[in-house]
Amino acid sequence: MSVEARATAGFSAQRLRRLHDVLAADVERGAIPGAVALVAHRGETVFAEAFGFRDRETGAAMRLDSIFRGASATKPVAAVAALMLVEEGRLHLHEPVADYLPELAHLTVGLDGAPLLRPPTIQDLFRHTAGFTYGPFGDTPVHRLYREANVMDAGQTNAEMVAKLAKLPLAYQPGSTFEYGMSIDVLGAVIEAVAGADLRTFVRDRILDPLGMADTDFVLDARDRDRLAEPHLDPVTKENPLRFVFDPARVTSWYSAGGGLLTTAADYVRFARMLSNGGEFAGERLIARKTVALMTSDHLPPGVAFGPFTPSLGITAPLPEFGQGFGLGVVVRREAGRNPNPGSPGDFSWPGVSGMYWWADPAEDLIGILMLAAPALRVHYRSAMRNLVYQALL
Repeated sequence: MSVEARATAGFSAQRLRRLHDVLAADVERGAIPGAVALVAHRGETVFAEAFGFRDRETGAAMRLDSIFRGASATKPVAAVAALMLVEEGRLHLHEPVADYLPELAHLTVGLDGAPLLRPPTIQDLFRHTAGFTYGPFGDTPVHRLYREANVMDAGQTNAEMVAKLAKLPLAYQPGSTFEYGMSIDVLGAVIEAVAGADLRTFVRDRILDPLGMADTDFVLDARDRDRLAEPHLDPVTKENPLRFVFDPARVTSWYSAGGGLLTTAADYVRFARMLSNGGEFAGERLIARKTVALMTSDHLPPGVAFGPFTPSLGITAPLPEFGQGFGLGVVVRREAGRNPNPGSPGDFSWPGVSGMYWWADPAEDLIGILMLAAPALRVHYRSAMRNLVYQALL
């Protein structure tokens, strides 16, 4: 089917072809191995195309159903899972995390072991203000302790991860700083404790199966190994730069709420449409309309500081200078202007370090999905995808 045939009322077919032309040219010049792009508008898919190679090393072609490492695009899914428990009265945003994970009752801050001014809450986990960090995203003494403790070990369980974090200091006082880190992973452990089931089972039963996301999971079935999209190998080391996100050669027992899902464009757009529709998709209501409104509101407290890694998030950084805040697991555009990329107040997203990017713009009834295995170029393509989609909108 041609690009023009996919265009519907509301999009310029001629302008939409620019998305095809840019991605095809970038594959041709070797900037990216391949990609899958999907645009949905007013409930219809107006663009869906696969480009280049699923694995350039083997010459395998990209397909629309190729599977990508979702990385941090897992976080909004985990946030919805936790909000389901909130709706059931089993989890409360204002309560301390230690009420659900008692081993975290004695956390301190920094190497000097400063006492907490207040305990981190469940809301802090959602909005990355609990004080946890990511070991690889800095080189302070706390970051180094995270790396030494191997808190992102694919062979651990969520309970074992929490046991490690309980022995480590927080990077910041809870509530003081937006620090992108392992807060959502801790939220995944909370989900397991409250639900009495492992995260994989809960997410599958309550979100993936109801939405028909059959190709999304924390584990890659051996039959689907030849569907996994791979990045360019490092030109110097010849290593795969995304092995740290997911390595198909290793058995995964850690169901990471912060970055463990594998997914496809066709699957993830169903999740995005559910949120854009106010919690319902194809006759299945997962969460209430007001819960989605709460999730996609800015939850950052007045005067919050931002950790030094935050600008590295690019256009997804929840910085005031970008006109953005952070909700419950997603970045939220608060106002027109300020942001260097097009969109609408109220649009929301959270992408992955792998290169995957998506956003939902309820004001335009628009969703964009870019599946990409190009971690070093992720910031560039987030901006490019937005510009190429909005310039075609009539």
